[in-house]
Amino acid sequence: MKKYNALAFILLGLVLTNCGGTKEDFFSINEEKIKAQYTVNDKLSLEILNLKSQKVDSVVYNINNKRVGSNNGASAFSFDLKNQKLGYQNIKAEVFYDGTTEIDSTRIELVSATEPKLLKYTIVNTYPHDIKAYTQGLEFYRDTLYEGTGNGAGNGTGLRGISSLRKTNYKTGEVYKKVELGQDYFGEGITILNNKVYQLTWLNNEGYVYNADTFKKEKTFQYFKKIEGWGLTNDGKNLYQSDGSEKIYKLDPETLKEVDYVNIYAGGTKIKEINELEWINGKIYGNVYGKDAIAIINPNNGSIEGIIDMAELKKKITQHPDSDVLNGIAYNPKTKTIFVTGKNWDKMFEIKIIE
Repeated sequence: MKKYNALAFILLGLVLTNCGGTKEDFFSINEEKIKAQYTVNDKLSLEILNLKSQKVDSVVYNINNKRVGSNNGASAFSFDLKNQKLGYQNIKAEVFYDGTTEIDSTRIELVSATEPKLLKYTIVNTYPHDIKAYTQGLEFYRDTLYEGTGNGAGNGTGLRGISSLRKTNYKTGEVYKKVELGQDYFGEGITILNNKVYQLTWLNNEGYVYNADTFKKEKTFQYFKKIEGWGLTNDGKNLYQSDGSEKIYKLDPETLKEVDYVNIYAGGTKIKEINELEWINGKIYGNVYGKDAIAIINPNNGSIEGIIDMAELKKKITQHPDSDVLNGIAYNPKTKTIFVTGKNWDKMFEIKIIE
């Protein structure tokens, strides 16, 4: 909790240094009336404690630095949370009294009201997959499978390879076209929008735009802030990027700047390390790194609505020292099926999700 008198703020350091005293607080948000966690179905009720029975003119309330309402006097304030982002909500109450202002702040966490469903799947087909492909991104475009790889180890050698962008024949595993990244660049997620392939790198804070037909590099772009590059997908208009945190960022595909973001929650738990992403029928499907599971995410609020346990698939691939986690989700709109694989897996699976 943080309290200060707005009029004396610039002198606060002088007062604390020279006088050794502290300002007397007249007002406080009543913490006993606040829960640690709320859902979007709840209303937040705030009460101001008038510790010295001062005459209050008004109280202005802000959540995450945005004004959400005000009251005359110090009466209770109620606010509907349904339109707030999931995650921490920084609450500030500005109390106006006797020609001055006192500010008090606190914090709550807004979590998902949705209980994720555990979904099952059936295997429709099994196809060969390049055992040397350290899969980071997977997406269908014009009935052709595009794949982005990182420079992980491959084929039992223990040696790092070269990151790449590929067009492949998903039925045979044949690589039609390939462009490689430099040795110092670890390729990450990919997506295709308006005949352009967007590819991320892991730690270089930059990505690339290619012509989807020729693989000619058209642009190198810097991330909108210092983050890691993980997964990438699009909804036909905007890009969505993950960075290993609990966030998925919505980006303008022309400027590559952040438009919005959501925090990912499964019930009351924050979920980090959402990796490879795929947009399927209005939802974001994301690999949960290291869990051999796919989360189905509501892109509007970050709630995980479903979980698909894919652990059994790893038992069906050839086991070798460099086989790694599940990573790679591609939706084929022609067959209305989902294709999944993993890092250095020798197989790709075509599946259908069932309730």
